[in-house]
Amino acid sequence: MALLNENLATILNQVRSRNPGEAEFHQAVKEVLESLGKVVSKHPDYLDDALIERICEPERQIIFRVPWIDDAGQVRINRGFRVQFNSALGPYKGGLRFHPSVNVGIVKFLGFEQIFKNALSGMPIGGGKGGSDFDPKGRSDREVMRFCQSFMTELWRHIGEYTDVPAGDIGVGRREIGYMFGQFKRLTNRYEAGVLTGKGLSYGGSLARSEATGFGTVYFVQRMLETRGQTLEGKRISVSGSGNVAIYAMQKALKFGATIAACSDSDGYVTDARGIDLDLIREIKEVRRERVSEYARIKGAGSQFIPAGKGSIWNVPCDVALPCATQNELSSEDATRLVNNGLIAVAEGANMPCTPEAIRTFNDAGVLFAPGKAANAGGVATSALEMQQNASRDRWSFEKTEQRLSEIMNNIHDRCYATSEEYDEPGNYILGANVAGFVQVAEAMRALGVV
Repeated sequence: MALLNENLATILNQVRSRNPGEAEFHQAVKEVLESLGKVVSKHPDYLDDALIERICEPERQIIFRVPWIDDAGQVRINRGFRVQFNSALGPYKGGLRFHPSVNVGIVKFLGFEQIFKNALSGMPIGGGKGGSDFDPKGRSDREVMRFCQSFMTELWRHIGEYTDVPAGDIGVGRREIGYMFGQFKRLTNRYEAGVLTGKGLSYGGSLARSEATGFGTVYFVQRMLETRGQTLEGKRISVSGSGNVAIYAMQKALKFGATIAACSDSDGYVTDARGIDLDLIREIKEVRRERVSEYARIKGAGSQFIPAGKGSIWNVPCDVALPCATQNELSSEDATRLVNNGLIAVAEGANMPCTPEAIRTFNDAGVLFAPGKAANAGGVATSALEMQQNASRDRWSFEKTEQRLSEIMNNIHDRCYATSEEYDEPGNYILGANVAGFVQVAEAMRALGVV
């Protein structure tokens, strides 16, 4: 990782002192600032008017109480968040995460990453993020509905198709989006379809939206491998997670001729000597809503389940690793094992799933590495396509939407690679993504004045 110059080190220290205890946010800011040394050396005017300091400071942070009643009649209290980070390119855009780990620091890290991810997509959208420490796991549909309605009873006043457009994230799928959209419509007396994305197809959702993040990650990997004269054909791939992103990443990887070596959930991981049977994984996770351990029980000989705590999915030899679960899930020890087992490429399907030490290990070994803000931008890009369809009262075919997704991901890859070449580090996708995203946002901010 690059050393920070004096000006950027000062900015990072300011961020740390103004946001104490927010380790993930500090990590995200540091990673971007480490890429900007060559930029500010070449263009020192980017240090004028506290431009970088303003990018690191959210435009607005909203924290609110969310009271709701469970099925036993007990009143529960959760906390809701929305960080509207930067609107230089368009309305704030970013998902809502419902998970016990959610706090203001997590939301700020995600929102900060979203600024640059959205810029790279080429769509006119700014960066934001939100969520709650509510855990939908194990809750009934009625409990989830009551929570979502209470959450939206506060959030509605802060969002709109020209202001802030939330979507889903961990713990927030079509069920949750539907409940929130229904409450928004009830409170506002408006059918403002573009206020939320990730909607169901029956009321304004986009075809290919569910698939977009996973598909997009694999498109990026394929393009990245092509720079070294390779493809996904015949490659072994390990995918952490078995949710939406992971399942569709596996589907697209299989389409490109790869074999799935392993996948996981929070209980552990499974392997299969014949390659993971994706149809069975989908049946277990999407229909039965059970754990991946069921895969080994059903498949029997040739498959194996390793419980969490007794081994990591990254112990499994593979050519390509797709961490698609959560932040900082892949450590430097994991990275070393992967490299020793012949890894050639990594793409972050989740947001910041690799620790800085793991990334350093990959870079030192010459492994192709795609950061999340580039590799998983397909989800938010297709959300913006959903906004386009809502604005024009139109519905695109799956094929048209996927074609646009493919074009966007290829453009993101090529833009990151070209930027890395411009700054004399060809193939450094972290530098390429951070610099390309930063320059676009910074130029827009300068044009809009000190606001």
